[in-house]
Amino acid sequence: MPAQDKPSRRRPSGWREVRAPGTDVTHETDYCADLCNPEARAVLSSSPIEVPAALMSRATGRAPARTLIAGADTAVALESAKAATEAGLIDPVLIGDPGKIRQGAVAMGWDISPFDVIEGIGDAGIADAAAVAVADLAVQIVMKGHVHTDALMAAMLRTEAGVRIGRRLSHVFHMTVPGSDRPLLISDGALNVAPNDKTLQAIVENLVGLSHAIGLERPRIAVLSATEERVETMPSSLQAGALVDWARTQDFTADIEGPFAFDNAVSPNAAEIKGLTGNPVAGQADAVIVPTIEVGNALFKMMVYFMSACAAGVVIGGRVPIVITSRADPPVARLASTALATLAMDA
Repeated sequence: MPAQDKPSRRRPSGWREVRAPGTDVTHETDYCADLCNPEARAVLSSSPIEVPAALMSRATGRAPARTLIAGADTAVALESAKAATEAGLIDPVLIGDPGKIRQGAVAMGWDISPFDVIEGIGDAGIADAAAVAVADLAVQIVMKGHVHTDALMAAMLRTEAGVRIGRRLSHVFHMTVPGSDRPLLISDGALNVAPNDKTLQAIVENLVGLSHAIGLERPRIAVLSATEERVETMPSSLQAGALVDWARTQDFTADIEGPFAFDNAVSPNAAEIKGLTGNPVAGQADAVIVPTIEVGNALFKMMVYFMSACAAGVVIGGRVPIVITSRADPPVARLASTALATLAMDA
């Protein structure tokens, strides 16, 4: 079909353009395209995702963190790096195909001459360059760009990278919904698949540290199962109970309770009906620890798609925080993840 005869592209009514605060970056939220399907429209949220203002406020005003962008040679990765740089959050180190990086930067009107550009071609080349750079360039944050997560994480776990410091790595989602800055933290919905008791203890330690870093002086942490009782036929409830017993022997500045079904953790009404009003966490959890990665992954995605939640995520427990984002994540979530990572440096 000749170019002049092509029909114009008509956007579905559910699409929204979201602007990242303090930047010129806009993004048409891809998930909203599903709203052109009448069957999906009933459950998917059409509200635009918002960057949590409180998180951004707490993260800005600091010296920009030297941040390695592993796989910076695509438009999405460069847009994310540009937004975080213009927000004053990072001083980027760009790894990828230098020609594509510079060409992409010119196309978006970004002068990258003050920043380091390091060659890395393909997943293996990018991962190798990242492992060297994170050790040698006083990098404070690592951010995944256009590179497979497995390749990047394997490189970060190499001895020569110096990321591992004797603690178990874990992932935390910082979730906020439009119109509210109060976060719900979820761990671990992205890294540890089926954590055993020792891994869950590390998840608690990391989560408490990050909670303090974002301003929660005494976080209320709920350990999830599908019941508030320890039931022999429900292993996750026993594991949750054992984790709470262990936490009580530690000197945490946090309230850690469980097991809880999700409603009893976050709903005061549900907690009252179940007779849990005397529990310091029931119905008012700031954070939840999930029994498996499937639970955390489903929970955060339901909040994103059903509630337009902003999902900021970071891997903690190493020498540097690591931001692992998806190509489907909107720029506002990427910016919020970077803000979270700058605060995680203090965790």
